[in-house]
Amino acid sequence: MAKKSTTSRKSTAKKTASKKANKSADQKKPLRIMDTTLRDGHQSLLATRFRTEDMIPILEIMNRAGFAAMEVWGGATFDVTTRFLNEDPWERLATVKRYLPDTPLQMLLRGQNLVGYRHYADDVVDAFVEKAAETGIDIFRVFDALNDERNMQKSYEAIKRTGKSIQGTICYSLTERRLGGPIYNLEYYRQKARTLEDMGADSLCLKDMAGILSPYDAYELVAALKDEISIPIQLHTHYTSGMASMSCLKAVEAGVDVVDCALAPLALRTSQPAIEPLLSALSGTDRDPQLDLKLLKKCGDYLEKIGPKYRDYLDTSKMACIDAGVLIHQIPGGMRSNLTSQLREADALDRLEEVFEELPETRKDLGFPPLVTPSSQIVGTQAVMNVLFGRYQQVTEPVKDYLAGLYGRPPGKVNTEVRKQCLKGHKYQKPITKRPADLLGPEMPTAKEAVKDMTDDMGDILIYALYPSTGHKYLKWKHGVETPPKEVKPKTLEEAQKEIELMEKARKGQLVEPPAKEPPPKSQATRSFNVFVDGEYFQVEVDPAGNVKSVQSRQEESAPPQAPAPSAQETKQSKSAPPPPSKSSSAAAGAVTAPMPGIIIEYRVKEGDQVNEEDVLLILEAMKMQNEIKAKTSGTVKKISCKEGDRVGKGDTLLEIE
Repeated sequence: MAKKSTTSRKSTAKKTASKKANKSADQKKPLRIMDTTLRDGHQSLLATRFRTEDMIPILEIMNRAGFAAMEVWGGATFDVTTRFLNEDPWERLATVKRYLPDTPLQMLLRGQNLVGYRHYADDVVDAFVEKAAETGIDIFRVFDALNDERNMQKSYEAIKRTGKSIQGTICYSLTERRLGGPIYNLEYYRQKARTLEDMGADSLCLKDMAGILSPYDAYELVAALKDEISIPIQLHTHYTSGMASMSCLKAVEAGVDVVDCALAPLALRTSQPAIEPLLSALSGTDRDPQLDLKLLKKCGDYLEKIGPKYRDYLDTSKMACIDAGVLIHQIPGGMRSNLTSQLREADALDRLEEVFEELPETRKDLGFPPLVTPSSQIVGTQAVMNVLFGRYQQVTEPVKDYLAGLYGRPPGKVNTEVRKQCLKGHKYQKPITKRPADLLGPEMPTAKEAVKDMTDDMGDILIYALYPSTGHKYLKWKHGVETPPKEVKPKTLEEAQKEIELMEKARKGQLVEPPAKEPPPKSQATRSFNVFVDGEYFQVEVDPAGNVKSVQSRQEESAPPQAPAPSAQETKQSKSAPPPPSKSSSAAAGAVTAPMPGIIIEYRVKEGDQVNEEDVLLILEAMKMQNEIKAKTSGTVKKISCKEGDRVGKGDTLLEIE
């Protein structure tokens, strides 16, 4: 026994010495940079609205830059291309690959969630990974929102079969201001890193989605992980709190192998650190990345040129480019832009600060999950619901599933009273203990059957499998079954410049309806612009000569009057009680109206059905979450006003109960 123990100690000492030697070498070799401009850069700053046509002009230049890799796909890009841009995400990937033949392409894969917001069956994971690898992905950055390795297991296996690279990922989170505490301490990250390496990860990413990793914590954590594992370590952080560049530099000192950065126009704010200043900061040192600054400047100049096309998506609700509040609420960049957009749609943007106050409380109730997709949407949307309707009076389906264990193991202790309240009537009254995907049967046969009349293309089938509602609608646009709405059509730079001119006129008080003139010839059609001014959208009709024909507020046009929202003080005084229901002046008696804008996923009743109070009437997808709309009274369903797949506004009548 003694001899075995001595051998074991020698082996451990040898491994430790080897890791220290590697760490010392890593501190002297050139730092490598992965560019995130075409994925996380525009996802964080521009709601993921960047179009493929605007990427192509700089791809050949970026291919010569010498990046360790470029992240160009995954995350929200798959959803947004089909939902809002009328673009095929598979075609985007194939196109980008053609222009970047010498640069490894990376995607962000949400483990068993892939690029969606729920767990998918194992056959969908297998098919998706195979198709992505075939189309152009070289590196799969795989994470799970709860850091539950069981939810990454299947995708690891699928990636290994393709021969592509697995980047295991740990989502960085805190329960206190600095590294430590009962959950997210140094040992937590050491253990997770060991597990992912043992599972077969080829490299490890420390994913700081909210920008809360402080510089000295970055040094301590990278140094500790360098001692713990032998695979390369990559740092992904966001600029939200203003610490990212400092944290990157300290991580560089600790020997980090790769850092994520974006080109300057799509960096900073809630995006990644900018590449250009980091190059200058490390110039002439052992860790000089040795990238061509002039080459990158050309790409940045191009992005600035086309920037006006996307300016409406940039969050300018605050003067500061740094959000110090993130150090308290830990909201990642993409989540903040989503919250802002969601509250604006719900006509409740003035309650954003209340949501920020509620978020830490909701997160605590749910066991302190890291705030990253989809847990960020789960926590964030429920915090919005708690502010708008009273705490846990309106509970999203994903929150119920999360509390039932269907997303995995929460990192911390869940509020038992909240769990009991939310799981009332749920299929699982107590949380499951097995791998969530073990409960799912095959889903690909259903997807193939659903779209067989339109297509047998595997990419299209996967689009439906991932998004049965919005994906199916996109496929109808793609295959000519339905005409795409005008809002998904690309905006030209000329149109964007015209909108800017109109905004300037509006600010100067010059945006007024001019005197009537002779109508232009029929060949000269009037054009319509959607203009955003001081928190409000206007539809402006302009004739071919550039004269303003009419101005109409889009809110006035689409949203019915709402009951005044309770003040922050009133909300705090009655946080657990639902506020009085809003009443639309145009709604019929017994009408069930949409509490927020969304898409009707399915009706659970039909005309003539008898319903009781609290019966589920329909499922409304709002804020990327499915929500049950329940009956407030008993009666007969007199009329169903919409159909499945319809997009509805806040206050729109969904059905009537007599």
